Amino acid sequence: MEDILKQLLQVEQELQFTSFNETTAWQIGSQMVEHAMHEKLPITIDITRGQHQLFHASMPGTAADNDEWVKRKVRLVNRFGHSSFYMGQMLKHKGKTIEQSYLISESEFAPHGGCFPIIVKGTGMVGTITVSGLPQEEDHKLVVESIRAFLAKEK
Repeated sequence: MEDILKQLLQVEQELQFTSFNETTAWQIGSQMVEHAMHEKLPITIDITRGQHQLFHASMPGTAADNDEWVKRKVRLVNRFGHSSFYMGQMLKHKGKTIEQSYLISESEFAPHGGCFPIIVKGTGMVGTITVSGLPQEEDHKLVVESIRAFLAKEK
């Protein structure tokens, strides 16, 4: 499990932007929507910078519950500065719930994969990219692969 946690932290170090603005959010979000449409994925996609929601899309098969999952995952990443999947795996490794470790409610903070911090080199975390609708590992993987593909085009 410690290797998985190290790998997840390494991905956070690797996937950093040189800048991030509304155009960046639109480009990544649109790329994710296109992928979801092609694969017929029932997901909600959400991109924020600070408290400002820059992009939000819900595909067929989603519901208001997906929006609530997004909010809970975003709250968690904003609080801890790590991906929601990392936080969930770290808690699993400790054998504790979020309530036991941090005295916060899982009804407000979701340690489930799918939310990834937007990190700008030299600045730090500025926002989040979140997916809800698939099993948590797949939500996480989709966000990571989308960021990786976007950054590869930037080079």
